[in-house]
Amino acid sequence: MGEKLAPIPRGPVALKLAQPEALFDRMAQIHETIARRAFQIFEKEGRLFGRDLDHWFRAEAELFPPIPLKIAEFEDTITLEAELPGFGADELKVSVEPRRVIICGEKRPTKQRSEGSKVHEEHYSERILRIVELPVAVDFSKSVATLRDGRLEVKMPKTREAEARPLEIAAA
Repeated sequence: MGEKLAPIPRGPVALKLAQPEALFDRMAQIHETIARRAFQIFEKEGRLFGRDLDHWFRAEAELFPPIPLKIAEFEDTITLEAELPGFGADELKVSVEPRRVIICGEKRPTKQRSEGSKVHEEHYSERILRIVELPVAVDFSKSVATLRDGRLEVKMPKTREAEARPLEIAAA
């Protein structure tokens, strides 16, 4: 009853970027969770075949609602901003690849305190997963992610992609 809650950081919090390989197991678990929920929907609707994709998308939307985000391209950087209310830095994993960003998170259960009667209460998703394809290649080793007041910002410097050029074909 006398437990103190951890203070909420007010300034930006730097996030540790995860290696893409570290997210593969998590993505497999997410795939399995969506598949189980899609099968439950299939059974609930009378086991009628032909609506597999509808069931999958409905299960995905129930379990992992969309994350509002904005991508901005500047001369030398790409910036991604995502709204993630209620998530802490330790509950998120962000992976940056040359042309893709993966945002994965899961909230830990928190103890509820009851003080008086509730007038209004809102719930946010407990789990998130968003895979974003980038318009240009970025240098993932120099990317930086910060979380401030529920807003994730990932700054990624652009890299120069190898320019394609036509090759002359020599007769053998």
